[in-house]
Amino acid sequence: MKFQKILLLCGLVFLGNVAAAQSRYTISGYIKDSLSGETLIGATIAINGRTGGVSSNQYGFYSLTLPQGTHTLLFSFAGYLAKQIQVKLDSSLAFNIDLLQRSVLEEVVVFSKRRDNNVKNSQMGKFDLTMAQIKSVPVIFGEVDILKTLQLLPGVRNAGEGNTGLYVRGGGPDQNLIMLDDAIVYNTGHLFGFFSIFNSDAIKNTTLIKGGMPAQYGGRLSSVLDIAMKEGNMKTFEVEGGLGAIASRVSVQGPLQKDKASFIVSARRTYIDVLAKPFIPKTSDFYGSGYYFYDLNAKVNYKFSEKDRLYLSTYFGRDVFTFNNANRGFKANIPWGNATGTLRWNHVFNKKLFANTTLVYNDYYFTFGGQQNDFSIQLNSGIRDATAKVDFDAFPALNHKIKFGALYTYHKFTPNVVSGSQGSTVFAPNNEGVKYAGETGAYIQHDWDISEDFKLSTGLRFSSFTQMGPYKIYEEDVDGNKTDSSVYTRLQNIKTYGGFEPRVTARYSLNDETSIKASVTRNLQYIHLVSNAGSTLPTDLWVPSTYRVKPQMSWMYAAGLYKNFSDNMFETSVEVYYKDMRNQIEYKEGYTQSLRDPEEDFVFGKGWSYGAELYINKARGKFTGWIGYTLSWTWRKFPLLNGGDKFPAKYDRRHDLSVVAMYELSKRWKFGAVFVYGTGNSTTLPERFYIVNGVLTQEYSKVNQYRLPAYHRMDLSATLYPRQKQGRKFQYYWVFSIYNTYSRMNPYFIYFDQTGSPYDGSLKIDARQVSLFPIIPSATWNFKF
Repeated sequence: MKFQKILLLCGLVFLGNVAAAQSRYTISGYIKDSLSGETLIGATIAINGRTGGVSSNQYGFYSLTLPQGTHTLLFSFAGYLAKQIQVKLDSSLAFNIDLLQRSVLEEVVVFSKRRDNNVKNSQMGKFDLTMAQIKSVPVIFGEVDILKTLQLLPGVRNAGEGNTGLYVRGGGPDQNLIMLDDAIVYNTGHLFGFFSIFNSDAIKNTTLIKGGMPAQYGGRLSSVLDIAMKEGNMKTFEVEGGLGAIASRVSVQGPLQKDKASFIVSARRTYIDVLAKPFIPKTSDFYGSGYYFYDLNAKVNYKFSEKDRLYLSTYFGRDVFTFNNANRGFKANIPWGNATGTLRWNHVFNKKLFANTTLVYNDYYFTFGGQQNDFSIQLNSGIRDATAKVDFDAFPALNHKIKFGALYTYHKFTPNVVSGSQGSTVFAPNNEGVKYAGETGAYIQHDWDISEDFKLSTGLRFSSFTQMGPYKIYEEDVDGNKTDSSVYTRLQNIKTYGGFEPRVTARYSLNDETSIKASVTRNLQYIHLVSNAGSTLPTDLWVPSTYRVKPQMSWMYAAGLYKNFSDNMFETSVEVYYKDMRNQIEYKEGYTQSLRDPEEDFVFGKGWSYGAELYINKARGKFTGWIGYTLSWTWRKFPLLNGGDKFPAKYDRRHDLSVVAMYELSKRWKFGAVFVYGTGNSTTLPERFYIVNGVLTQEYSKVNQYRLPAYHRMDLSATLYPRQKQGRKFQYYWVFSIYNTYSRMNPYFIYFDQTGSPYDGSLKIDARQVSLFPIIPSATWNFKF
């Protein structure tokens, strides 16, 4: 509480420097959906017809300080009817606004938060996606997927066929800060990454920031993906869901006390195990093998007063893979997943100061359990966090907004802890590999509209990271034998890192339809995902910065030109960027997975990425969609890899093109199409084969010297709204989709097949390409009542 008061005092000092004192009054309140009572994030308020204005914050709160007199305010939000009111200010007012949602037909053709928001906002590389937009994009098996939609944006690429991993502007999948209701999500994929964990029925808003990261965000180098869950309908009960080809979902929401408290519960489960079971006879050696995943989202909120509101949200998801081999007497059970919980308290100190206090718990774990006859083994890895943070939004004047706050996170890392038994003998480790750490951060951000044409956003963040006990550091001789140790007790400091992270973004308007923007950001990242594969897998390890592993650091420079046409019907932008990354981590050459501390197999180097991104978006009309194109280079250089020469990163992609189109033929029929093209992934392949003592031996190329064939495919979808009786509460619609329409066999990986014998001269080695998905048609039935 003392620390919170110090932060509050610092914020009030800033308020005193910028606030106007005489004959000014404040109007503030919440902007909400008139039918459900859900608060609207990023709703825009224009004053007296000017293009400038303010936006509601993450909780729908807004505040305007204006001169005494009569003012005309226009409240607007994507997919809602704008509302214009006239207010006479001779004292400060609390004024909540309810906006009415447009019809379904109108809703899906309006995607931007404000028609000129991309030009007028100082933020670079930011995309706000509505759920209507995400649901219009065709995806594999008809499962609505937030992450696959994000992969269609410029500067964002996927990890491979069907994968939900994000690679943003040359960064790895661990360099993205992905949050669900302020809880960090460490593993974003189901089915080994082919589906994301985010259930679209439970999501209210999705924001991606890939350039000019605001100071409130930290701990990652590349991007921020901030996902907000729905709060629950405050007015009436609703049930919605869907039955798909491999999974079904259901969501229930409604008021606990009308206009005061509400809830939402969403659940989803795949039935791959049920569908596969009839095809595995009981006589098969593999009977009992299977896979399924499920997840659950839940949220409740209670409004104590207009000044205080409490939110409690949670996510729980699991993947479970079981494998049986009766012939060898072997069984394996492999569960993994995320669990998060977030408790948030909103408090309005006064009409110019809003606060949010948050407590977060999140846990990601992976477990492998194997048994053969009387021998059993279990391997566990994961990461567990507990976080406390406080954030303030201050609105001292119309052209100033200040945000400041602080956080602390306690981490527990568990890499590869093994236990097991054989007969009556039990063996268990002393968990020497478990690591503990504390992470702190404090920030202040100032958004300043210097004039109608010039807007400046400056921020400063300070962060630190401490590896702490209990831990034991061993000294070893040249043969790797342990000779001595240093013991650290609980919470004892082992190693501390820290530093300042400045953030600056500027926008200059050339006219009402054109602006230029530039940004510079410095980021520090203290935890790392180290992978020996081309895509994220549940076996990948999260490791902290330690006395041996330094934090990653980057400088990002970006500039862009933004231009709208035809009364903001067409939005266009061209952005260029350069990112310098230090203390990058890879496994050393010849690494094979073992149970020792993975730090012993790390090598360290640097990376850099640069490129240009083109974005063209048609935002209104029956025909909507966008084109995104990225031209980029991503390099790595490690003294102990590739002979010290630079090499392309495994996610380097020279050309990346996405074309997304949506068309409303009528109120009953809507169509969607996606075409993607990308340069093939870089890869390392064997160049020579030798027979040494009768054993085939391979000599590999330099790191990532070769490219797989180019990746491209087309997806199609059609949505049918059947004729339904007027006034009928139960509504339903069908979504038909075709993934990979022309059945392009895109390469997933390449392996070498050996036939014949080297002794009689019949040895033959052929390169084989493995592809995952040919054409996949699917249908999903969706309902709501």
